[in-house]
Amino acid sequence: MFDAVMQFFNKVDDVMYYPILIIVLAAAGLFFTFRTRFVQLRLFGQACKLIVEKPSGAQKVSSFQALMVSTASRVGTGNIVGVATAICIGGPGACFWMWLMCIIGASSAFIESTLAQIFKRRNPDGTCYGGPAYYIEKVAKSGVVSVIFCVFLIATYAFGFNLLCSYNLQSSFEIYDFYHPTWSPVIIGAVIAGAVALCLFGGGKRIIGITEKLVPFMGLGYVLVSLIVIFTHVGNIPQTFAMIFQDAFDFKAILGGLSGSCLVYGIKRGLYSNEAGVGSAPNASASADVTHPVKQGLVQTVSVYIDTMLLCTATALMCLSSGTEFTPDLSGAAYVQNAVSTIFGGFGPIFITIAMVLFAFTTLIGNLYYVDNALIYLNKKKKPSKLFMNLFYVGCVAVVFVGALIPMDFAWTMADITMGGMTLINIPCCLLLSGVAIRALRNFESQKKQRLNPHFHARDIGLNDADNYWQ
Repeated sequence: MFDAVMQFFNKVDDVMYYPILIIVLAAAGLFFTFRTRFVQLRLFGQACKLIVEKPSGAQKVSSFQALMVSTASRVGTGNIVGVATAICIGGPGACFWMWLMCIIGASSAFIESTLAQIFKRRNPDGTCYGGPAYYIEKVAKSGVVSVIFCVFLIATYAFGFNLLCSYNLQSSFEIYDFYHPTWSPVIIGAVIAGAVALCLFGGGKRIIGITEKLVPFMGLGYVLVSLIVIFTHVGNIPQTFAMIFQDAFDFKAILGGLSGSCLVYGIKRGLYSNEAGVGSAPNASASADVTHPVKQGLVQTVSVYIDTMLLCTATALMCLSSGTEFTPDLSGAAYVQNAVSTIFGGFGPIFITIAMVLFAFTTLIGNLYYVDNALIYLNKKKKPSKLFMNLFYVGCVAVVFVGALIPMDFAWTMADITMGGMTLINIPCCLLLSGVAIRALRNFESQKKQRLNPHFHARDIGLNDADNYWQ
């Protein structure tokens, strides 16, 4: 029975990504890239400067905090396990397709986060909130599509991604002698679930505080170890890049088995990792206190680059340059642990396990920050009762526990499908509203040319909604 269910979901997953999502993501990313005149590259320096801009009040969320929350969700086990899986199953060429989708997808991240800022709402205390549900409602002229999007978001971040994240974390313990396939996943799952529960019942502010501190620490530490491995095998780097590009453009092999090719795996794992265009990061972007929506749109392009060009690339080059064998049987944490072991010996697997714990933890709590936003929207834009939220969080903790016990294929497939559903709603709505974001970008650049600190008013780009935050 389970095998039949898995076959059905695998077929849905295959069709969703090829041809549907490959075409939608590539076409939208290229459209946004040309409409914005390569904003993700052209204004990269400006985006980096905006990260440190302070909010107007001590209680308000800064650009940096919003960046850390979105990066906490983007940066996770996918940067280790996702990349390793793509290489082991799809081939080294998956790295190239991840890079390409990152550069193209950064423009989608800019558009969706700018729109989230433009259409955000104001709390009575002066803080702001919003996300894709609010701009989807605007373009669809109805709340029905927004409700469907929120359901997919909850299914993705409270269920699909957290199942997968928990599985990926416990799988990093499989190489140790003490690991027992029957009871070890139960103990590891219980510990992860307990840690998430402690954080969840502290509320959203604690989530922001924890991610703000942990994300830079874990990211820099992982990159440092990766660089040590890479530079130790620096003689293999030319061969590594040759391997990546040769495999990426081996179209005979790609077309011979497209659903399992480096192209599809690169796009799948790249999208899972950086989430550009999925509609997740705008939930954090909308909460940032900035003087112009474009500022947060630019900041979110940096988050995409941190995830893919920095962390995913660090994993890929570290593994491939080490000369470690990659096969489908080694897909996941084991491949990365073997690569690090070539330099660090027995400490290598331990370090990767520690990195997985930090990556998984911040991903889990960052994911549930997004879910809070969706629940507020579904509850007529009011925060649900404390009783409901407590019961919901109990369910989320249970999902984290179950995730440590399920098979790898089921975890990846469910995460792919729920994320794909979000993307197929979010991207078309961003396309329909892209003109609004483009006008905001022009307004921003016009003020920058006058050497002003850009400030935004909705009427400046023809928006006259009475409930708009920027009126």
